[in-house]
Amino acid sequence: MPRILYIQYTNPAGYPPLQHSSHILADAGWQVLFLGTGAHGANALRFPPHANITVRQMPFCPAGWRQKLHYLQYALWVLYWTLRWRPHWIYASDPLACPVARLISWIPGVRILYHEHDSPTPVPAAGMAAAGEPAARSRFQRWILRSRRQVAQQAKICIVPNEVRLRQFAAETGVNGTAHCVWNCPSREDALRKSLPQTAPGLRLWYHGSIVPNQLPETVVRALALLPTEVTLQFAGYETVGHSGYIAQLLDLARQLGVADRVQYVGTLPDRAALLERCSTCDVGLALFPRDGRQPMAGASNKPFDYLACGLALLVSDTAEWHNLFVVPGFARACEPDDAMNIATALRWFVDHPDEACEMGERGRHRIVTRWNYESQLEGIRPMLESDLRTLTENS
Repeated sequence: MPRILYIQYTNPAGYPPLQHSSHILADAGWQVLFLGTGAHGANALRFPPHANITVRQMPFCPAGWRQKLHYLQYALWVLYWTLRWRPHWIYASDPLACPVARLISWIPGVRILYHEHDSPTPVPAAGMAAAGEPAARSRFQRWILRSRRQVAQQAKICIVPNEVRLRQFAAETGVNGTAHCVWNCPSREDALRKSLPQTAPGLRLWYHGSIVPNQLPETVVRALALLPTEVTLQFAGYETVGHSGYIAQLLDLARQLGVADRVQYVGTLPDRAALLERCSTCDVGLALFPRDGRQPMAGASNKPFDYLACGLALLVSDTAEWHNLFVVPGFARACEPDDAMNIATALRWFVDHPDEACEMGERGRHRIVTRWNYESQLEGIRPMLESDLRTLTENS
């Protein structure tokens, strides 16, 4: 029976593509083992149970000298399980997993698949760094990037979730034919779930994910104050390191503006099924990413695809990548995320056109079922996994 070991120095349940890919393989008879850790703000997230999937996690360790020891302990733990369990494939996710993947890649018979969810942020040119932004990488960061390049060159398959990032990844690591673009789409099952009837009046906005200023900006709450009282906002998720207290800040702003009864934080929903069920009771999903373009997000962000899987129309940032992917096909309206008046104007269109908004969401759900699902995205990768495994078995 084929075995695959996923390694991430974080909570793997915070990455839906890992859930999707592991379930596809587990349903096909693979034995799957996850070795991860806890994560700040996202400790409560969990994968749904599966007979062929086992998840093991070390406790979360905050930044500091203890984290360096924690990281070393994690690397040795992964090495132990690799020697004990003898996986056919190692599925390494993101740069922090690369030194560990590099360590165990020397074990005979191990194949590496490297999946980079979040690309390293480019270092600004001299004199161009913003306030509080490092002008150069630390020694540890340089070590991580060297390991990333080595793992990418050794990997049988590399996965990057965005075409622009794919070109950047190939330029930085020197790989080409082994690198593939796989969007972070939901599973087909997510879009086929029976959604709750949307019977409540008004326009219900929804956001889920990491709750930070550049993804759920204060301008959204300010826009509510400019709209009819039947427009409400619900959001779910967790704060990240560096943005502790931001949820309280948003709720306090809502009180100041007199819209506290229209803004609801529903907490961190640990189960993805429960999250999408709650999402499906709303009307418009918010995907308001920054316009600076440092991290191209079209195809890489789970949010808009999750919203479409639940039948929601989208409100996205007015950028070329979002416009071409979601506005042009008729799934979304666009706005300026840093302008409350502009957001309010875009949302008023949904208020005035409820039937058209519903049709947008249903068109999006159909696109998820037919094309934008992880099963379709992984079609070009899974045969490569199985073909290489057959070769390995025949030669053993």
